[in-house]
Amino acid sequence: MSLHLIIGDKRYSSWSLRPWLVLEMTGAAFTDQVIRLNLPDTRENILKYSPTGKVPALQCEHGTIIDSLAICEYLVERFPDVELWPRDIAARAQARSACAQMHSGFVNLRSNMPMDLRQDKALEVITVDTQNDIDRIVELWAECRAAAAESGPFLFGKPSIADAFFAPVAIRLRGYHVQLPAEALAYIETIYQWPAFKRWQQAGLQES
Repeated sequence: MSLHLIIGDKRYSSWSLRPWLVLEMTGAAFTDQVIRLNLPDTRENILKYSPTGKVPALQCEHGTIIDSLAICEYLVERFPDVELWPRDIAARAQARSACAQMHSGFVNLRSNMPMDLRQDKALEVITVDTQNDIDRIVELWAECRAAAAESGPFLFGKPSIADAFFAPVAIRLRGYHVQLPAEALAYIETIYQWPAFKRWQQAGLQES
């Protein structure tokens, strides 16, 4: 069975973007199916493919895998020759820690700055809690980049699952015109110049 990823709108669905980028990194053939979010029949349609009623979900010969991080870890095992995590054990641990923080945290940023590829306007007010999330993310990016600055422009030099997990944050910070240090702005530009990201962005901007 081929790899088939069930996702939400590419314009809005941050959790769908993450495993989609990782699938792109594998170089494997896969298909995706967009289910429109926030409609009366959205949950009903997703339940046809995922028992949680949420996206993303990956259909493959091993069953249906749900949750972005679980999908990414499955792809690590399925494609062991592709460096989806950094090769170095310390960097790999740091990358996993960064993704875990993104997976379970930064709730205020996610709630107050929802992902929208068409967003191009600053918020009138950024709450203290949201700014705290932003500050921690900038700090986290700097921590990741510190050991990788000479090996490439991504968080750990080359593209990894960590970059896939923070790509939606890059969309938010750019779309809401957040004031950031030069290093963070440079990393966001790296994400926007990433060919895999560009393919998602182009498709998302074509959605109604």
